[in-house]
Amino acid sequence: MGLGVSGKSFSQKNPGPPTPDSAITHLREVRVLGFAPERFLTGQKSQPLDSAATEQGRYQTLADWLGTQAPVAFKSYGPGQVTTAGLRGTSGVHTAVLWNGVNINSPALGLTDFSTIAVAGLDRLSVQYGAAASALGSGAVGGSLLLQTLPDWTPGWHLSLGQRLGSFQNHQSQGVLRYTTAPKHGWQLSGKTAAYGSWQRNQTPYTQRRGYPVEPSETQQRGFLQDIFLKNQRQQQVSLNLWLTDNRATLAPADPVGRELLRTQAARLLAGFETKGFSVKTGFIRDVTDYGKGATSETNPSRTVTDRWLLRAEHERTFTPGPNRQATLRLGAELTHFIAQVDEYTGRLIRENRADLYALFRYRASERLLASVNLRQAFVTGFNPPPTPSLGAEYRLIFTKKNSLSAKSSLALSYRTPTLNERYWKILGNPGLRPEQGFNKELGAVWQHTARATASLELTAFHNQISNWTYWNPERGYRVENLQDVLARGLEVTARWQRPLGKTTPGFYGQYALTRSTQQRPYDAYSSDIVGKQLPYIPRHSGTATAYLQRGRSRFTGQLQAASYRFVTFDNSQFQGGYVLVNLLVDTALRLNRVEGRLSAQAFNVFDTLVLSVKSNALPGRSFAVNLTFNLFSNPI
Repeated sequence: MGLGVSGKSFSQKNPGPPTPDSAITHLREVRVLGFAPERFLTGQKSQPLDSAATEQGRYQTLADWLGTQAPVAFKSYGPGQVTTAGLRGTSGVHTAVLWNGVNINSPALGLTDFSTIAVAGLDRLSVQYGAAASALGSGAVGGSLLLQTLPDWTPGWHLSLGQRLGSFQNHQSQGVLRYTTAPKHGWQLSGKTAAYGSWQRNQTPYTQRRGYPVEPSETQQRGFLQDIFLKNQRQQQVSLNLWLTDNRATLAPADPVGRELLRTQAARLLAGFETKGFSVKTGFIRDVTDYGKGATSETNPSRTVTDRWLLRAEHERTFTPGPNRQATLRLGAELTHFIAQVDEYTGRLIRENRADLYALFRYRASERLLASVNLRQAFVTGFNPPPTPSLGAEYRLIFTKKNSLSAKSSLALSYRTPTLNERYWKILGNPGLRPEQGFNKELGAVWQHTARATASLELTAFHNQISNWTYWNPERGYRVENLQDVLARGLEVTARWQRPLGKTTPGFYGQYALTRSTQQRPYDAYSSDIVGKQLPYIPRHSGTATAYLQRGRSRFTGQLQAASYRFVTFDNSQFQGGYVLVNLLVDTALRLNRVEGRLSAQAFNVFDTLVLSVKSNALPGRSFAVNLTFNLFSNPI
């Protein structure tokens, strides 16, 4: 059995009673220790992802698992291949992905390949909807995904080993060791060492589905994580986070002429120190991409190497001006130095400096009113990014012991600095590009009920105008230009319900999104026919739903993922059909003396629905997997 990663299982987050801080999302109050930008994004929708569902998806990639948890528009090139994610009618470059507070989107591409990120090893995941550039920086235009690894200060150790066997000769191994010392000499240590590996051979018994070819491919993934946290009695904390990944995807592996190889590697290292409202973090991130085609795909690939050195300092102060009032101010600065070596760039070696200054202010005026005002100014070599302020408020209309009704709203500007590829690619790049700018408006309401049953219902309307949207213009030989002016607007509905019935607890969670995302103006004589048309690969209707039945330490879950048809051309003349996917999962706990275990069986795409990739190849159909995990605990160290 190989080794891999297991995230620690936390109690399930339920829609509990409202707190004075927020009726929208209930986050623990974090003064210094920890990264919680959601606190300053008042009035915006935030979705902490359920820990019980995260445990069920621990053997999946972020692309496969997130698709069952949130209405995300994915663009997938095939199983184990490049998969990007757009939120609220935007694209992959408008989705910021942060790991422990640091944006890990590729500087060359401006996005993250969600098929290369394993859920294993991540302790907390949340989706931040809408523009959040004031708190998160460049790229947080349509939404953001926040990934964190956290310490567990309970003394002792915990070893978890897991193995997955799936259809089509796909399998994964993972394991994690957590260890925490008892406080000694005023200090306590908490750490995690984890690794995972998977091999997806995708050996389907068919070569086509309903007239569409199934592209042969193989994917291998490996990852290693190491977290060390040290704190003392004065709540000073030192942290070290390391995350290494190596992903190799091969198309047509048996064809020496048509073979394509894409290998991506990342090394991410962060070190931080926090004390008395002050924190400093430094880090290094290297992204390497090799792409080759044909007989020389292995020996002579095209290479992209980008290095980032970063330094961030923050200071946070909390004031209490009166009863039921609290103000929090966070001031910060971040410096980043980029070095890029790309075979296809003009000049080959690119250096760039970026800096950010920001102020985040959060004010609880009363038990009913919470507001935030934020401002960020970025500085980029050769560019002049606009200031990005945001303003948000939440007001409780009703709050009783059992019910709460709140209204929320926010206004936020956002920006995206053009990627290195967009500026420096040979012939097609354009160093004169302007930063994209967005103006996001959001209005919503949240009802929560807490009694024998807990329930919540959230309605959110959004309107996001994005100008200077870059486009690789086919009329100019695919040279990239600031051409598009896009308006994304829509409505989201989120519902949750749970009620204990003796030893059995049924529950439900679901989301629906209506999204309209269109080009607003023609940019040349030939583009008038795309004005007002839905952007490609963005479904107008999408949704997810999860129903579960928990009894003791066993759980039965049904998942539904649905999307309407998606246009594949800007003039909407061609489209791919919509789909409804159904997954069934059942898992139960095992125990033998001090060894605990968990056995789960999963069936994906139960009704064998046809789903097409971006290249119009059929994705594999119905599949099954069996997961077995062993956990061994100790007494305190």
